Amino acid sequence: MTDQPSSRFAKKRLAVILAGGAAGVLVGLAGVYGIATLTRNAGPDLAAGACKSAVETAQKAAAFAKGEVAAVAIAKNPLKVPDIAFQDAAGKPLTLANWRGRTVLLNLWATWCVPCRKEMPSLEALEQKLGGPNFEVVTVNIDTRDLEKPKTWLKEVGVSKLNYYADPAAKTFQDLKAIGRAFGMPTTMLISPEGCEIGTIAGPAEWASDDAVNLIKAALAR
Repeated sequence: MTDQPSSRFAKKRLAVILAGGAAGVLVGLAGVYGIATLTRNAGPDLAAGACKSAVETAQKAAAFAKGEVAAVAIAKNPLKVPDIAFQDAAGKPLTLANWRGRTVLLNLWATWCVPCRKEMPSLEALEQKLGGPNFEVVTVNIDTRDLEKPKTWLKEVGVSKLNYYADPAAKTFQDLKAIGRAFGMPTTMLISPEGCEIGTIAGPAEWASDDAVNLIKAALAR
């Protein structure tokens, strides 16, 4: 049995439609993957441009990562730190971008972190020594329960002069973990005015020591 003319025409039209649809899908996929590729490739390039000076600063400061701060891993490659979000003592939303133009020693801590209890007074002492228009110690609490407990904890360890910042969702830790910069508590990052990594340490340090002060001063000498 042979196809009728109308049947052959219908099949030919269907084939054209299917071919066009397949081509559209391929174009669409190419567009999606093309955009993704461009985005993926642009990321490191943008970070390299924005963070070039931070890596240069890190290399100059590397000689001072010794003694009490020998565990600080000095940045060797450009890394833009995520614009992590937290809040101040009054609950006002903030992000790391609020400190653009200033060098920051970002410290994540929690009341259940035993080393944090010993470290916190030294962070306050560092802020008292070097804090100012160009530098701040920014300590962010990540307790997720009993939001008054961290404030009581600070009083117990004798810390009262550091500005209070908190992230009750603990997302800051996850954001730093996602870039391989948070493995436990405390976690501390030295961040450039451009928001780029200068150095990172997993664990506590004696931040009031001469070694730590010299390291921070070297990072500030841009």
